[in-house]
Amino acid sequence: MQVGTSAYYDWNRRPGKLISADMLHLYRRMKALFKRSRDSLGSREMMKKLREEGFKIGRYKVRSLMTRLNLIVRQRVAYKVTTKRNHRDAVAYNLLNQNFNPLAPNQVWAGDITYLKTGVTIGVRTQILLI
Repeated sequence: MQVGTSAYYDWNRRPGKLISADMLHLYRRMKALFKRSRDSLGSREMMKKLREEGFKIGRYKVRSLMTRLNLIVRQRVAYKVTTKRNHRDAVAYNLLNQNFNPLAPNQVWAGDITYLKTGVTIGVRTQILLI
């Protein structure tokens, strides 16, 4: 277990912590509310929900309990539509017609715009291929 002998015996001598029934009920409610919110309920909203249920608790207590229970908020990013097309615009003809082996250089050009999720913002990578 990669624990020193003295650390093990020190841990073994410590008395176990007892959790009251009220605190256990609070833990279970916090976990249930957090799960129902799909891991998006922060300490402020958690405090409001708990107060609605009759718990007398402050935000900083909620924050410390969330840390103890390992309730980490996962920020969801809304889906961003990147391919909006105006249907009135003309569509380019398929001049290549699946013939990917041109006879000379610089006859066929292809382009690609790829949206990459990078942390908070969306990065754009442009790629042009010469065939």
